[in-house]
Formats: sequence, C-alpha cells, structure tokens
Amino acid sequence: MNQASPRYTKVAVILHGLIALGIFAMFALGWYMSEIPKDAAKQAAFDLFDLGVYTWQFAEEISPRTFYFNLHKSIGVTLLALIAFRVFWRVTHRPPAALASYKVWEKKLAAGTHHMLYLLMLAVPVSGIIMATYSKYGVKWFGIDLIAGLDNKDLRELFKEAHEIIGAILLIMVILHIAGALKHKFIDKDDTMQRMSLK
Repeated sequence: MNQASPRYTKVAVILHGLIALGIFAMFALGWYMSEIPKDAAKQAAFDLFDLGVYTWQFAEEISPRTFYFNLHKSIGVTLLALIAFRVFWRVTHRPPAALASYKVWEKKLAAGTHHMLYLLMLAVPVSGIIMATYSKYGVKWFGIDLIAGLDNKDLRELFKEAHEIIGAILLIMVILHIAGALKHKFIDKDDTMQRMSLK
C-alpha cells in the first residue's frame, strides 16, 4: 500500500468524475427510455435524445426502444468495468486520512456511506446484466454480442425489480453523498472537497 497523502490520486479523482457522470447519465437514460412507446416506428438513424447534437446511424432499421435499451446496457457494462477498476484502485492505493476536524460520528458515517456506495455501484449494473441475460435479447456491448438471452420471464422480472430497487437506493445514497460534500464546503468550510480535486 502507498503512504497516505492529503489528496486522492489523480487516477482516483478521474475515475470518481467519470463514474459520477456515468451514474447520472444512466439514471437519465433509464427514465428517458422507459417512456418510449413499444409500438414506435423503426428507423435507421437516431438523433440522440432529440438534441440535434449527434445522430447514430445503423445499417438496418430498429425500434427506438431497442436502440436506447441497448445503449443503456452498453454504458452499463462500461460503467461496471470502470467501477471494478475503481474498487481495485481503492484497495491498492490508500485513501487520504480523514481530516482532524471530523467528529467521530462523521468519520463513521463517511466510512459507512463509502462502503455502501461501492456495494451499490457494483450491484446496480450486475443486477441489470443478469436481468438482460434472462431476457430473450441478452447483452450487447455497442453492437457486439456478449451474453445470449436465456428468455426466462420470471427470473427477468425478479432481477428487473431488484435492479430498480437497488438503483433507487443508490440514488438516495448519491444524494446523501453530495449533501455531505456540500455541508463540508459551505457549512464546515473545511478541505474535504479539495481532497478530490486535480489541483
């Protein structure tokens, strides 16, 4: 293990930012795609989120639900790989020590929240991949077949519910994490947030 420093490593900071963006993107995408009607017309080009920024082209026509669900799975697999690497980095690189100004309960709460966040960040994509595996479609990663679908409706529904419940708990924990960071920034006015900066 490396010696503890007052800041997280640059790799940890970058992974923190990428994973945070990925998690918010996945929640937004999940809500967006759940509203897409099943009978929407197939098409070969998709204006991503109808923003006029990027158009995704395909050789053959597919339904909007197929496009966005496959995009959700692809980002989920990528995010799982990033999270797994983040866990590896955390285990092999000692995080900075808690500030001396922290109260005992703050240290315990911070440690518990971090452990819970890591567990949930792994559980959400894993449950999603298992859910997709038990569907008839399986898992594709940006068009590459990864896991064939087993077409088991009962198990798919079970893991669908687990995926949604774990996702909701993760969202709550993320909100608490952000609230804690803002408390340290604006109320305690300490150096907590500076530890996760690249400066």
